[in-house]
Amino acid sequence: MPIRQLPDHLVNQIAAGEVVERPASVVKELVENSLDSGAHAISIDVIAGGQKLIRVRDDGAGIPKDEIVLALSRHATSKIASLEDLEAVVSLGFRGEALPSIASVARMTIVSRHGDGAWQVEADNGRLGELAPAAHPIGTTVEVNDLFYNTPARKKFLRTERTEFSHIDKWIRRLALARPDVAFSVSHNRHVTLNLKAATDDASRLQRIGKICGEVFASQAMLIDGAAEMIAISGWIGLPTFNRSQADMQFWFVNGRSVSDKTLTHAARHAYRDVLFHGRYPAYVLHVSMDPSMVDANAHPAKLEVRFRDGRMVHGFVSQAIEHCLRETRPGGHDVDAAPVSLLRGQVIRQSTMSLPSGYAGSSAVAEAIGAYQALAAKPMTETGLPESATTPPLGFAIAQLAGVYILAENANGVVVVDMHAAHERIVYEKLKKSFSNKKITRQPLLVPTTVSVSEAEASLAEESGDMFEQLGLGITRSGPSSLLIREVPAMLKQGNAEALLRDVISDLMESGTSNRIEETCHEILATMACHHSLRANRAMTLPEMNALLREMEITDRADQCNHGRPTWTSISLAELDRLFLRGQ
Repeated sequence: MPIRQLPDHLVNQIAAGEVVERPASVVKELVENSLDSGAHAISIDVIAGGQKLIRVRDDGAGIPKDEIVLALSRHATSKIASLEDLEAVVSLGFRGEALPSIASVARMTIVSRHGDGAWQVEADNGRLGELAPAAHPIGTTVEVNDLFYNTPARKKFLRTERTEFSHIDKWIRRLALARPDVAFSVSHNRHVTLNLKAATDDASRLQRIGKICGEVFASQAMLIDGAAEMIAISGWIGLPTFNRSQADMQFWFVNGRSVSDKTLTHAARHAYRDVLFHGRYPAYVLHVSMDPSMVDANAHPAKLEVRFRDGRMVHGFVSQAIEHCLRETRPGGHDVDAAPVSLLRGQVIRQSTMSLPSGYAGSSAVAEAIGAYQALAAKPMTETGLPESATTPPLGFAIAQLAGVYILAENANGVVVVDMHAAHERIVYEKLKKSFSNKKITRQPLLVPTTVSVSEAEASLAEESGDMFEQLGLGITRSGPSSLLIREVPAMLKQGNAEALLRDVISDLMESGTSNRIEETCHEILATMACHHSLRANRAMTLPEMNALLREMEITDRADQCNHGRPTWTSISLAELDRLFLRGQ
């Protein structure tokens, strides 16, 4: 068969195969165009899962009369004009072929008003009708009827109405998370399924997140907002106690675009590494903003993935920002200064000594607590049994020890139950980590260097990443085109498998441009040490000892969970107790 130029209609249908996978693809492209037009409110009407009708109406800038027909031409766009624009994309829809591709596999009508008059054009099977005047407010309405009516082979691969609409609903909710400042209204088969008002402050944004991700997530989410010189992150991260069996509630937005990215996902997983129970996944809605020239948004045909110019920098910033936020997951959160003020209830203050259990890893904080306790003992008591300008700390005051395992305490809200081993394990672990991070990694030379066979690409990567290996405590040299020589390892890991460790680090570098493998492995050892040196079950504790542990929990990072991600404490409010005993009913 001779080489020949394909007709425009066939070219558009081929392009449609890439752009229009299913009705949800149409909705995504049209809504992104509406967002790019500066819309403040967007309504989406769908019939039969999008197979019969998709109508997207916005109040954006509209399309000028002389550009409406041009908008249905391939590679026609108002969003990029040069290679520089393509390398620093700031808009959502920029491919310039979505509308003609959709028009080639459906019946489409566009009505738009940009200035004084509104105009409309129809397209059927890729053929354009005449431009005609119409009645329409400022903005644009795109109506797509009978999707894939002229391509039955594509149509037969569509699922049920319910399934197709679920894909549409998923994308609309993602876009609504990406742009909380825009109002969204959605109906399916003339039934309203989603109605979101524009959110302009943190409270209303969190309310929108609650409607999309569930009120339980919204009630257990922490606000994160951080910035560096060239990058910023904002949004909400779920508390470690709110976790999932799968990664189905992890939303990433880069410069307003919903994406799936391994570097970002790995950064978040690293930040949650020792506060999440094994096999569970965190939940979050996070926006990353950076100079558009630092990210390639055209790395995926459907713009679902991005490529960072400096993945290592992005990974480090995101991981540190989330980890810093998670440090506040302790009793009382930011109210650290309240802990030393009032330490013990009246009946405890009357005791004359405060001793610590044998094996308890003391700290300056505990010493301060003991000193404050002794000072308070001499102060006059108020009628409430507390010393004068004193308040109840977050975990309250110890009352008793239960079954040799739990500490029972009372705070201002009700009853608190603490797992003493889990709590002490976190305290000791955080101290060990701090001590470890304050010193440079001690390296242990190997008596007999280990030769590791790798691919040439891996050997080159290791050679280029020499500085990073030095920081990690690994002494590596290239001994051949496809071999590496391990001369030194971190002293803490000298009994481990050096070859396996090196391969894991290289694998991390290949995948995400960075590696936390050494740190994670060392932390695993520290966690084991913390577990073995923490309070054990059936260790009898006095009230002062229990209160010392409670006070230290309140000033220890991540004290809400032990090293394995298990909760260290829980509480029951007085209102919950009243309901339990039917009081007031």
